[in-house]
Amino acid sequence: MQLGLMQLWESGWISALLWGATITIMVGLCAMFAGLVIGIICGMIKWGRVTPLNWLVDGYTTVVRGVPELLIIYLLFFSSVEFVTRMANAFGWSGLADTGYAFIIAVIAIGTISGSYSTEVVRGALSSIPKGHLEAARALGMPRLRIFRKIILPQMLRIAVPGMNNVWQATMKDTALVSVVGLQELMRAANVGAGSTRNPFVFYLVAALIYLLITFVSQIFFKRAERALTLRGRS
Repeated sequence: MQLGLMQLWESGWISALLWGATITIMVGLCAMFAGLVIGIICGMIKWGRVTPLNWLVDGYTTVVRGVPELLIIYLLFFSSVEFVTRMANAFGWSGLADTGYAFIIAVIAIGTISGSYSTEVVRGALSSIPKGHLEAARALGMPRLRIFRKIILPQMLRIAVPGMNNVWQATMKDTALVSVVGLQELMRAANVGAGSTRNPFVFYLVAALIYLLITFVSQIFFKRAERALTLRGRS
């Protein structure tokens, strides 16, 4: 173990792992933001029972949650990478498919997965808002946009934060799957280091500790956000 840790530090692998962790966090944050946008839009459609859009949203959530996450990444990446490579070569951007495109497709794939779960979290939060609040606002003649900003959105966020915490944790774990498209995130860096040094236990152990650190910091953030929203709702 001591030899492995020394090798990790002296050979510069710790820098590679930290850079991989940075990429992992960037993918997670971008995918979570995309999933949150999808979740709010689709959740409101399901909550408002907007037909036929409601059928499309039901189909989206059913398909994405019913298909393995890795398969979704494969489908999105390998169905488009050849076309993107040809277009990139035609415009002189030959390195696009090997660098930026892997990141983009990772965000799209993980964001799509995250959005399907966020949709149900948002829908459940919206359904928990007392109907009397909305009826009172309409009776006062408040515009729809103001009702959304002043009544629906604050209560939805307060109720949805615990569920979004679970979605974020799942999203971060799903980022490990995007190593299959060649993105140098944390899991990919650990895999390359383990293969190069033939010391897989140390690399995977360090990767696990980094994931746990990200989870620990995320839990603190969500607990503070939940406490702040709760106090604001009581004031």
